[in-house]
Amino acid sequence: MSPEITLIVLLAALFNASWNAIVKVSGDRIAVMAVITLMGSCVSALALPFVTLPDPASWPLLGLAILIHTAYHFCLPMAYQHGDFGQVYPIARGSAPLLVTLGAAAFAGEMLGMLPLLGVLFLGVGVMSLAFDARTGITRNPRAILLALGTGALIASYTLVGGLGARQAGSVLGFAVLLTLGNGVLTFAIAWIWKAREIKKVIGSHLAPAVAGGGMQVGAYWIVIWAMAYAPLGMVSALRETSVLFAALISTLILKEGFGVWRFVSSGLIACGIALTRYKP
Repeated sequence: MSPEITLIVLLAALFNASWNAIVKVSGDRIAVMAVITLMGSCVSALALPFVTLPDPASWPLLGLAILIHTAYHFCLPMAYQHGDFGQVYPIARGSAPLLVTLGAAAFAGEMLGMLPLLGVLFLGVGVMSLAFDARTGITRNPRAILLALGTGALIASYTLVGGLGARQAGSVLGFAVLLTLGNGVLTFAIAWIWKAREIKKVIGSHLAPAVAGGGMQVGAYWIVIWAMAYAPLGMVSALRETSVLFAALISTLILKEGFGVWRFVSSGLIACGIALTRYKP
């Protein structure tokens, strides 16, 4: 993976951790997610005239990616309802790279070399182990763990489907813009039926964070979709999950959830994983 792609995917990781923190701290989680995705769809609508529409061959994958992404928009805030940010985020993001790598091998015939594959494994183990600190261990909060694992499966699914769709689309950014526009509108419509009152409260009291979150959400996804069109799916997905390092800092410095020994060990594993995914024979 080139240094340029590596740096821009790391930027996407920072964006991703930041907007997730906004969901965690800004009121009713599902309502906040709905407003964030609506703001993201507005950004996408503004970008739409400046991108080329994707090839019709990619539309089935585009539709499937929108549905999976919408399901993710509800599963993630439900996990945050039951668990700490420093617990849910690592499990959800850490379970995704290995699933993406397996899916890329099965559906795209994309096989990594031994050392890059070892890097993906290090990243997966590293981010998962961030959830194993003394105060928020897995045995203490099974509901949050199950929802976080379900979120990870959805992340892996939309990553794989979106990456394959972007490769068929002809216009990578066109595919990404339509995807974020579609899932933002669909998420908000479903959430409005369910939680209209809570959404109005979020708009009245947390609109500025939601606007920032929407911009970071679509920006992070556009970056990753672009990167997956030019680099291996598993490697991009794994590198994106270094967002847990940014999440650990947010969890410690802003949310005051603590930084135990496990998180130092995990950080070392993640650093090794980054180095190995950059390896070229």
